[in-house]
Amino acid sequence: MFDDFLVRAAFAGLGVALAAAPLGCFVVWRRMAYFGDATAHAAVLGIALSLTFSAPMFAGPLVVSLLMAILVTSLSGRCFAMDTMLGVMAHSSLAVGLVAVSFLSGVRIDLMAYLFGDILSVSTNDLLVIWVGAAIVITLIASRWSGLLLSTMNPDLAHASGFSPKREQFILTIALAIVVAVAIKVVGALLIAAMLIIPAATARPLSKTPEVMAVVAVIIAGTASLGGLQASYMFDTPTGPTIVCTSAALFLLSGAVWRIVNAFGRNEQSA
Repeated sequence: MFDDFLVRAAFAGLGVALAAAPLGCFVVWRRMAYFGDATAHAAVLGIALSLTFSAPMFAGPLVVSLLMAILVTSLSGRCFAMDTMLGVMAHSSLAVGLVAVSFLSGVRIDLMAYLFGDILSVSTNDLLVIWVGAAIVITLIASRWSGLLLSTMNPDLAHASGFSPKREQFILTIALAIVVAVAIKVVGALLIAAMLIIPAATARPLSKTPEVMAVVAVIIAGTASLGGLQASYMFDTPTGPTIVCTSAALFLLSGAVWRIVNAFGRNEQSA
């Protein structure tokens, strides 16, 4: 079954969708879009570290993404605003990673595959890493759902209910680092943030509760992954960017549907 590269690619896309979509809801609710982008950019430096020390390819991005997220969280507000700190750290780590890769001698690397993804080359081992990572992220989010949601909506109420907003933020940081590490093979470091944000943003106007939004986001992300893979195969386009384009098309479609439904509702009320 897994000898077919398209089947492996489809399962890889679904695994990333399952992990990224519910986490992306918290990214949207907390307005952490730039935070996710910065963490993903830092993963390029992790790739260089993995190649330097002959470590598993997901290990370097996981460690660097986690360190980046913790560092930015701890330093923000002390000297610079959060967006300034994220901008400096994101672009610096991306540049350092690209320069570090160029210094690696005796290593042949397709840098474009790590920047924009290479889902069609996913191996069975890659697939195992993706789904194990997705299972860890889903377990973290499901087990801490009440604390994460309450800390997102009202930190003071979370304190009163016995939850620590800082601890919940750290859990989100760990989950984000895992998603970045496992998604690099599928959509690449430059497009991971899109898979976090776009499905969640698409699901938002179509959902009445946070739980429904998370489920709808997973469905949208899975549809975008499979639809983008099919379109890439049909039109011979880069698969990672095509998946993101499909996700963006669904975002535009959901916005149009939401406006039509609202307009129809207003007409019904006026009548």
